[in-house]
Amino acid sequence: MEKAVLYSLLGLLCLVCLRGVSSQNPNFACDVEGNPTLASFDFCNRTLDVGSRVKDLVGRLTLQEKMGFLVNKAGAVGRLGIPSYEWWSEALHGVSYVGPGTHFSSLVPGATSFPQVILTAASFNTALFTAIGKAVSTEARAMYNVGLAGLTFWSPNVNIFRDPRWGRGQETPGEDPLLSSKYGASYVSGLQEADEPGKLKVAACCKHYTAYDVDNWKGIQRYTFNAVVSKQDLEDTFNPPFKSCVVDGNVASVMCSYNQVNGKPTCADPDLLAGTIRGDWNLNGYIVSDCDSVEVLYNDQHYTKTPEEAAAITIKSGLDLDCGTFLGQHSLAAIQAGKLSEVDVDRAISNNFATQMRLGFFDGNPRQLAFGKLGPSDVCTKANQDLALEAARQGIVLLKNSNDSLPLHPSNIATLAVIGPNINVTKTMLGNYEGTPCKYTTPLQGLTATSSNSKILAVPGCTDVACSANGFQLDAAKQAAAKADVTVLIVGADQSVEREGVDRTDLNLPGQQNVLVQEVTKAAKGLVVLVIMSGGPFDVSFAKDDDRVSAILWVGYPGEAGGAAIADILYGKYNPSGRLPVTWYPQSFVDKVPMTDMRMRPDPSTGYPGRTYRFYTGDVVYAFGDGLSYTDFNHELIQAPQVVSVSLEEGHACLDQGCTSLDVAESWCRKLLFDVHLKVENIGSRAGGHTVFMYYTPPNVHNAPRKHLLGFEKLHLQPKATGKVVFGVDVCKDMSLADEAGNRKLALGSHVLHVGNLKHSLVIGV
Repeated sequence: MEKAVLYSLLGLLCLVCLRGVSSQNPNFACDVEGNPTLASFDFCNRTLDVGSRVKDLVGRLTLQEKMGFLVNKAGAVGRLGIPSYEWWSEALHGVSYVGPGTHFSSLVPGATSFPQVILTAASFNTALFTAIGKAVSTEARAMYNVGLAGLTFWSPNVNIFRDPRWGRGQETPGEDPLLSSKYGASYVSGLQEADEPGKLKVAACCKHYTAYDVDNWKGIQRYTFNAVVSKQDLEDTFNPPFKSCVVDGNVASVMCSYNQVNGKPTCADPDLLAGTIRGDWNLNGYIVSDCDSVEVLYNDQHYTKTPEEAAAITIKSGLDLDCGTFLGQHSLAAIQAGKLSEVDVDRAISNNFATQMRLGFFDGNPRQLAFGKLGPSDVCTKANQDLALEAARQGIVLLKNSNDSLPLHPSNIATLAVIGPNINVTKTMLGNYEGTPCKYTTPLQGLTATSSNSKILAVPGCTDVACSANGFQLDAAKQAAAKADVTVLIVGADQSVEREGVDRTDLNLPGQQNVLVQEVTKAAKGLVVLVIMSGGPFDVSFAKDDDRVSAILWVGYPGEAGGAAIADILYGKYNPSGRLPVTWYPQSFVDKVPMTDMRMRPDPSTGYPGRTYRFYTGDVVYAFGDGLSYTDFNHELIQAPQVVSVSLEEGHACLDQGCTSLDVAESWCRKLLFDVHLKVENIGSRAGGHTVFMYYTPPNVHNAPRKHLLGFEKLHLQPKATGKVVFGVDVCKDMSLADEAGNRKLALGSHVLHVGNLKHSLVIGV
């Protein structure tokens, strides 16, 4: 999204330029203290409802002035006391310098940098998702109050991580629609939650709608890629997180993507925008384009013959705001040519103004309103930095632990070798869409602090993650491992390998890293622990199958406190509880499957294996949901129904015919609910967190998923303690399937619930 590479550089330049900047005034309209005449305008009257205020404001604008409110750098109208406003700020996993709306300065030199989203999602902890959102929005509001940030943040990214090669998968909650939905709604709620109903602390934005997950693969660019997607896959895979953002999270904005879906640019598709987001889901907010998407559909996709047609079709389709300048440049000409009406423009800018009203932008000086007391002391607080550490610890996934090799015991380690290109990285730990962090704790720093009685041998082995022949330092790495009681190899990726605009072409560790791991392992005197820092998965089957590699951890991009979190896990100060939010495929998967094939379901006739744990039929390196602990948990099913009966109206066709499924849009499908009760016991000797999953396998109708996540709950138990988990199931919402036409259906027959490590049969019938 948003040409982030360019703007990351601009953000850094801005940071340098603004080092001397101290407190500035927050940006706001209706400054009745400075201009008392503004008090006579209804749009400045806080006692009126939002709709009345917006109507009054729009009615006072000239047609030319209205054009300035269709773009992210909104125009100023001095006669009405409206300053220019920059809509584009980012807060993917902390307040970011990506985007021109936010800056750091000597007053606020950094903000808390939480783990990249893919690692936070691995915690499977909705309370954590919300808590991070609240912390980020507090820091954002604090920065707004001193003129360093906006109020509208184009986060989170809830696209499905469909293909392991996607460079932006790191930004997402993973491959599962339910996890992505719960993450999106929870994070949005944390960002937006205000003290008054209808108000917004900051405005979140769920992006990039929809079926967007190809950036640049073998020369195929997101700007011109046409995602061919079935109605079934759109309904049950790609769209659910966006629906949840709107319906469950009440998100203030949705961003349409660069790509086309079935031949139509998403930002020019009235069915996707006005029909689905605004109509079916009832968005209370604005729809924004990905940056320059409107220009892209004209200049790159050649979807319209003239720029005026591009402006007209996007606004009439439901687009309200252009991240870019295109609508500001061509919408007036579109009206003059009769292709667009002023009413269409009024509708668009009304949605934008209504969002600003809910944020308090038109309520006068924000320092005198809710959140007005927040300031620099509320950024990088100890509580927020502790939360960043906790999030990293909860997300880290232990994938292998042969013979209980972990946790390590410092008293047994006279010499510790720390080897690999990511041993002492800083910015790499943040991932993309980052901001300046409060501070860094690198992996080497974390391990050194924890291993104070051990001699540390630190050898990168490669000068960077590319690990090319020119930067390969194998001999020094082998010598260190040969002397050490324990060798920790920290390998993986960084933004040179996977990022916006850069998709991978294979699943192997970059460059000579495989050789580094294998040769160091052969030379090692003691235990070997492999730590993988990355957003996307790798084929590490060579290490998984090697008995000399005692343990494997995936640590994502763990944020500013990543080094401390890694050390806490390795030395047992924290019991790992993360679970993989994506499938780890073998290299053979990408050798056979083009990234551009959007089909989720397998095709046995051609050998196409399908995608994600829900449909994939091939071998895996590690599966979705995999993750080990230093303790063991036992599950006992306490209560679950064996039969769910559907009451159909007299004369319903399925009472006489042998239907395999029912249409959930019918009147019978209301309040068909049941609970599943589970007892969980920590039968080990260590306290630990544990995620309980509930999946189901439906009857084989409508090309149903092989397995589908219905719910998850995370709990923390002391040794020998028990806890109770209750899953509430809304049958029509949670257990319905999308049929081939994209309609929701409830399959009749025998379903299997997978609860924890148990299976339970459930029959749904009429």
